[in-house]
Amino acid sequence: MTLTLLHTAEVHRAAFDGLRDRIAPGVHLDHIVRPDFLERARNGIDPALAEEIAAAITAAPGPVICTCTTIGPVAACAGAIRVDAPMMQAAAWTRGAVLMVYCLDSTRAPSLGLLQDAMREAGHSGPVIPLSLTNLWPLFAEGQTKDFADALARAIRQKAAQIPDLGAIVLAQVSMAGAAGLLGDLDLAVLSSPDLALRAGLARL
Repeated sequence: MTLTLLHTAEVHRAAFDGLRDRIAPGVHLDHIVRPDFLERARNGIDPALAEEIAAAITAAPGPVICTCTTIGPVAACAGAIRVDAPMMQAAAWTRGAVLMVYCLDSTRAPSLGLLQDAMREAGHSGPVIPLSLTNLWPLFAEGQTKDFADALARAIRQKAAQIPDLGAIVLAQVSMAGAAGLLGDLDLAVLSSPDLALRAGLARL
């Protein structure tokens, strides 16, 4: 069976193929890349866009992972796996404060809502501390992925040092995953979504 991934950035195709090669070689991934979905969704998702997203998901032959956090709630309503859902569930089982980092304003509400729901179900009282790094998004948009990851890691490290009892850092967007490896020396959970989401999708095959 095929696992379909709905992306809003072309760069995620290679990233998920690399993950697949590492954890499930031989599994076929079908990539749908629709950057227009994100552009249209950044000021809100209207009914026409919601219908297009749902149509792309229902037309897929098997399970679908939506790798865009902005359109994630709509995609989930159409039956897709939200790329950030397994990560938020993992964060909910940590201890202490949770720092949720995001780089698009349109990501904040869906990511925060999902994290708070997961923590409530797990009995985790938090607190959750959102950190906006929207000023860094142009680096990713311009294809400067290494500079993007480096800048994220520096800003996150600075903020983390100011938070007592910090137990986890959540990198809310797939595009931010490159920063995780740069924060591995911190004595807490640094969570990114691609690996956990792909494993969740493979479990449905």
